[in-house]
Amino acid sequence: MSEPVRLSRRVAELAGCSRADAESYIEGGWVLVNGVVIEAPQHMVSDERVELDPDAVLEPPQPATILFHKPVGVDAISGRTEAVGLVTPATRWADDPTGMRLLQRHFIRLTPLVPLDRDASGLMVLSQDGRVWRRLTEDADQIEQEYVVEVSGDIAPYGLHRLNNGGLRFQGRELAPCKVSWQNEIRLRFAIKAVRPGQLQDMCAQVGLDVVAIRRIRIGKIPLAKMPVGAWRYLPVGEKF
Repeated sequence: MSEPVRLSRRVAELAGCSRADAESYIEGGWVLVNGVVIEAPQHMVSDERVELDPDAVLEPPQPATILFHKPVGVDAISGRTEAVGLVTPATRWADDPTGMRLLQRHFIRLTPLVPLDRDASGLMVLSQDGRVWRRLTEDADQIEQEYVVEVSGDIAPYGLHRLNNGGLRFQGRELAPCKVSWQNEIRLRFAIKAVRPGQLQDMCAQVGLDVVAIRRIRIGKIPLAKMPVGAWRYLPVGEKF
């Protein structure tokens, strides 16, 4: 048996490259040990079969941003059942249109962004990218979100007008106008900015409606589309909210 050495050393010898380039190949998910991708340059190997993917490119791995269809009863940011725990290689949407390569490093230090009520479902964002973090925190109140809200009860006279044109209050502040329309006889569609946890339920209550279910279907320019509940996909690099 050969004496164990760091994987980065073995790859450098195999590819005839520097140790730094070897580490970049490994961290980029281009190196297989006995057929399994290993992303840790310090991984020790001896007689294992080490291969460099023939399509390997020498570029630093990009931070990942993940779009997740949160189920009802799961906490978006923090709580008993956190959404980040459901984002695993096994739950990636089979029809993810991005074609991005899945790396284990994409599941490290994912920060959940843009709050969503525990009792709501729909689109949420988890990211390693500081640029995305800044956009969805510093500019959060300027980004429109779209929701489908299932309701019961009879809407008060001029209720739809009140929902659209502002004047309602929530937690001591007057709400700005937003866009609300009937999707069908039991569902309202909200396009709204600066929404706070519990706000949609309170707005509906102020016009005589009880909320049965809430689903967020868009954040900025990014739609939930047909992604099933509990699945996730990548946000392609360069696509913006």
